[in-house]
Amino acid sequence: MVLLAAAVCTKAGKALVSRQFVEMTRTRVEGLLAAFPKLMNTGKQHTFVETESVRYVYQPLEKLYMVLVTTKNSNILEDLETLRLFSRVIPEYCRVLEESEISEHCFDLIFAFDEIVALGYRENVNLAQIRTFTEMDSHEEKVFRAVRETQEREAKAEMRRKAKELQQIRRDTERGKKGPGFGGFGSSGMSSSSNMAIITDTLIEPEKPKPTPVPVRSSGSSKALKLVGKGKEVDDFVDKLKSEGENIILPSTGKRPSDASKSLPAPVHTESVHLRVEEKITLTCGRDGGLQNMEIIGMITLRVSDEKNGRIRMHINNNDKRGVQLQTHPNVDKKLFTAESVIGLKNPDKSFPLKNDVGVLKWRLQTTDESFIPLTINCWPSESGTGCDVNIEYELQDDSLELNDVAIFIPVPSGVGAPVIGDLDGEYRHDSRRNILEWCLPVIDVKNKTGSLEFSIPGQPNDFFPVNVSFVSKGSYCDIQVAKVSQVDGDSPVRFSSETSFVVDKYEIL
Repeated sequence: MVLLAAAVCTKAGKALVSRQFVEMTRTRVEGLLAAFPKLMNTGKQHTFVETESVRYVYQPLEKLYMVLVTTKNSNILEDLETLRLFSRVIPEYCRVLEESEISEHCFDLIFAFDEIVALGYRENVNLAQIRTFTEMDSHEEKVFRAVRETQEREAKAEMRRKAKELQQIRRDTERGKKGPGFGGFGSSGMSSSSNMAIITDTLIEPEKPKPTPVPVRSSGSSKALKLVGKGKEVDDFVDKLKSEGENIILPSTGKRPSDASKSLPAPVHTESVHLRVEEKITLTCGRDGGLQNMEIIGMITLRVSDEKNGRIRMHINNNDKRGVQLQTHPNVDKKLFTAESVIGLKNPDKSFPLKNDVGVLKWRLQTTDESFIPLTINCWPSESGTGCDVNIEYELQDDSLELNDVAIFIPVPSGVGAPVIGDLDGEYRHDSRRNILEWCLPVIDVKNKTGSLEFSIPGQPNDFFPVNVSFVSKGSYCDIQVAKVSQVDGDSPVRFSSETSFVVDKYEIL
């Protein structure tokens, strides 16, 4: 076959992307594509039309056409096979088949077209190879970049260390003391170095140099008070920003934004009596079935912020049918809890600690019964001629649960390019640095119990394990909740707020 050009055009014949594989002028290509819509006959099943000089082989792509312009003596079967490959390449780079998306990724499409056809003749390649060739993934380049980033980090750390030393010397000079001795032996060098060590230990937080040095009195107490006052003002300002929902990076502690956000209070509106029901799951399952271990650990935490609500009792609703082991706090009346499912102190005259988180009830469930698994994951890699075809599916076993922000992490081989995605429920992300394919599902519930992902990539079946899962849920797995809170005296009800969380500690399919 001789392929003259491959183009993506609108139904009106406007060329969005066109790649010529033989010598052709732009006017010639635009004329051929402009004439193409006029030659199509409606109501016929074939997807090619011919003129006196060329043949058009096309495939509709929603509001667009993928068109191949070939010579009339080319093999129509090879033309159709090539057209199918072209049509599969476009969704790999364009999420939506629209004019704006095609124009945005036009160069990516042209590079992919060049891998399919060379000088008018088709190359023997598949979709996975095209993706690998266009990405030009290089292990040596990754190593080089990692080494360079490490060197840059070390240089920045050294720069910060030198800046701190110069800053300490400048402060020492402003205070009328000697800097560190250079080249001296004996007591003078020892005393100067010890003075430097004392300054470094006492002034932990670096301070910006002042533009105009101010004379300092001999007594350092007032300066120390000023430093403490300034730090308090900064802390007050940071606390205000945190209360408004901002993520603050503290230079003295080096906290990341994620750590700062975790330290923020989760509930916005809480009553003077607030209860947290928290559960964590640890699960290890075999790839061929069989639950190796599953453990659920839960706790109810109480926080009382008003002294008048210190002497209270909590009525627990325990709807568990799986046989969890319950354990109360040593100061809780165990007989009262066993008889009436009520949590109260052994000494009813005492109050719960004020403005302090207290764990009042813990439970634990450990099992190897597969029917207890909340979310089953089946990963089926099968070898093919070009690598592995992987089919992974999930199924929600407990209809009462609603899992949010579900992420399923599948390891993929390194150095073979990105996987070719087939059928997909939800979204996916390929992290080429960690060699992880992340399958993301915003919610899994009774209306969305099952889903699957199919992809192809060179590799062996063992390369795709272990599979890890993470999710969060606002429901309790063991179905243990606080139904009512009442005063010890008079049994009058007390307003309370509560939050429930069910999170993953480890969820692994080996």
